[in-house]
Amino acid sequence: MYLTKKTHLSTQPPQAAAEPPPETLQKRNKELEKELKHSEEREEKMKKEMQITLEQLQVAEEAEERLRWQLTEVEAEATENAREYRAYVMSLMEQISHAQQLLQQK
Repeated sequence: MYLTKKTHLSTQPPQAAAEPPPETLQKRNKELEKELKHSEEREEKMKKEMQITLEQLQVAEEAEERLRWQLTEVEAEATENAREYRAYVMSLMEQISHAQQLLQQK
């Protein structure tokens, strides 16, 4: 039993809206299949682009790591050079001081 709009009980199902002809359904089905195929193609293209981007990111991260290592090496070398230069300057200062003392003794 079914309720109708007039709230009467009926033994027949309510009347559905007129169904479109099969040609219309087939046309709509083809449109949906075409949209699905296009969507799947876009998805595949995006997956490939994402893979390329991930590979580029990995290369960039490896390059960053190499640059960090090189920077560490350069900083260590610069520190060593600064120490050597300071020691050289201190040595020159001592020589000058010693030379001044010798000159003052004369």
